[in-house]
Amino acid sequence: MPVVRSGVALDELNTFRLPARAAQFVDIDTLAGLQAMLRSECWQGAPRRLVLGGGSNLVLTGDFAGLVVKVGLRGRRLAGEDAQAWRVEAAAGENWHDFVRWTIAQGWPGLENLSLIPGTVGAAPVQNIGAYGLEVAERIDSLTAVDLHDGTVHRLLPADCAFGYRDSLFKRQPGRWLIASVCFRLPRPWRPRLDYAELAREVQAVAGAAPTALQVSDAVIAIRRRKLPDPAEIGNAGSFFKNPVVDAASFARLAASWPALPHYPQADGSVKLAAGWLIEQCGWKGRNLGPVGCFERQALVLVNRGGATGGDVARVATAIRADVRARFGIELEPEPVFV
Repeated sequence: MPVVRSGVALDELNTFRLPARAAQFVDIDTLAGLQAMLRSECWQGAPRRLVLGGGSNLVLTGDFAGLVVKVGLRGRRLAGEDAQAWRVEAAAGENWHDFVRWTIAQGWPGLENLSLIPGTVGAAPVQNIGAYGLEVAERIDSLTAVDLHDGTVHRLLPADCAFGYRDSLFKRQPGRWLIASVCFRLPRPWRPRLDYAELAREVQAVAGAAPTALQVSDAVIAIRRRKLPDPAEIGNAGSFFKNPVVDAASFARLAASWPALPHYPQADGSVKLAAGWLIEQCGWKGRNLGPVGCFERQALVLVNRGGATGGDVARVATAIRADVRARFGIELEPEPVFV
């Protein structure tokens, strides 16, 4: 049975650097330890429970009067390969960016567009993380998840996971599942994914027409570092709002008034809009409200200027949503989970 600690500070375990304490806290580094913990009184008797990965998609609004389970499962390996793909497995507690760079170094490309996204391997499917034309769901072969209701272990295929835009079964059923490991299918032969013009330009400038996966990863890292704050230096949770998706008729009405509105047609006829652009048009880019504000180089990112609480973050998010709603008639949805 893993050791349970009381009154553990969570300030350094969330990338927003928001102050909070857990009434009870336990580190899990083996599957057997997890299953033992699920049978224990500390789990059974906890009034509330929170599974914590890298803390990069979380807004803590106060102390947590329950049990926090920190997922520290480690390990990564080549699970198999054939002429069509490499299958690479990683435990849930592995750092996501480190894992991506490791796969590239091993000669197993395919995740490079998702470089430098903060968080852990286990959290990636929950949010169905995505960047520069790739969502992680496209690369998942299967995953191992523990049903926290009864401790049973399940192997789930992508079709079982109800993946959507920044969505999944695990996000829709909070508190039900803990992802223990993920197996990725990385197609071969490898081809660069350069659908986004900004990434294509960056890659072209340094690598020409035949880039390597490492060069694509380096280009993604360079773009993200220019646009986004480093959580190690400025507290933040990355992109704070989802890009809204509207139907074709709604987009036509918006485009008539805002012809420069960035937009991305979807396969079902709907249109995805750029939340950052909408927020910027409302005057929020670089603006602060107390100790929380919009990053000066990317309005989609809220930052902790120092000493912020979860309540401060919530107030700024509410004000931004109200302004975008009033100006564009669009309801923004936050990406991070408020706890």
